[in-house]
Amino acid sequence: MLIRYKKNFEKIAMGLLSFMPEEKDVKKLQHTIKEYDLNPNWHLYLWKEEDILGAVGVYFETEDCAVIQHITVNPSHRNSGIGKKMVQAVKELYKDRADVKPDEFTKAFLEKCEMHTDEED
Repeated sequence: MLIRYKKNFEKIAMGLLSFMPEEKDVKKLQHTIKEYDLNPNWHLYLWKEEDILGAVGVYFETEDCAVIQHITVNPSHRNSGIGKKMVQAVKELYKDRADVKPDEFTKAFLEKCEMHTDEED
């Protein structure tokens, strides 16, 4: 289930985002979390099953274009479809408001999700 990031999830969110190569640096990671806290165009969601297992971050490039800029899953839960579920949930969340697309860091993963969706149809 997708839940909206709140400040009391900060340590969990930072831990999950730190798995992304471009977020390894602590100062960069702190800046990213601060941006999610303060920028109304940045939205961070956490994926919760029994525990919080993943995070997906979106920013609005324009009013009708949402860009997935972060997507990460706890390494011990990878390859179980959580990332794909998060992408589908974000697309569903914004389906009436915006086109959802990847940025340069999430493009390959989103293409992989689309390819697997096509194979299942």
